[in-house]
Amino acid sequence: MLDCLGTLVRLEPPAPRLRAALVERLGVDVGAEAAGAAMRAEIAAYRAGMHTAVDRTALARLRRHCASVVRDALPPLRETGLEAVEAALLQALTFEPFEEVPRVLAAWRAAGLRLVVVSNWDVSLHEVLARTGLDAQLDGAVASAEVGAAKPDPRPLRRGLELAGVGAAEAWLVGDSPESDVAGALAAGVRPVLVDRAGKLGPQADGVLVVASLAALSP
Repeated sequence: MLDCLGTLVRLEPPAPRLRAALVERLGVDVGAEAAGAAMRAEIAAYRAGMHTAVDRTALARLRRHCASVVRDALPPLRETGLEAVEAALLQALTFEPFEEVPRVLAAWRAAGLRLVVVSNWDVSLHEVLARTGLDAQLDGAVASAEVGAAKPDPRPLRRGLELAGVGAAEAWLVGDSPESDVAGALAAGVRPVLVDRAGKLGPQADGVLVVASLAALSP
């Protein structure tokens, strides 16, 4: 099982992309500082409401709310329709796989491993995996919003085990968060593997394998 953000994909810096999207779509340049502040406000709003997005209708509602937060944070946009702001916001949110990820997933598949993403995310997790092309290498994906619980709660991992068709003793969870991924894996009886791309997480408890990237796990 694999976490998504920080493990498989990274979010490209959204503030410059938001600024560029607003210029492209609306002809308004809000400046770098204002775009950064707007994105910070949006991210806080998204995190607060992420787990309400349990289906497409709820996701649309959350996205509209986040667009309103962006608009309210940018005075030049106060009279702009939310639909245009939402389009610019979604354009700003771009996820890209880490360099080694497609190759490693393909190698794992060739070796006969079952691969399931289990991530603290709304239902758009499936869209992200499809847009990045990673879904083709997976046996399934679990968004925490769909389960009604987020890691470190073990319920998303238990659903991942069901999709993989294996028991906890046969599974690993590879993720980048000691608080969510390592703790969640241990709660579910799954072996944790911590991805420390920046080399800043420090020593972990005995039994927690720490790697710099997924390449260290390639068969």
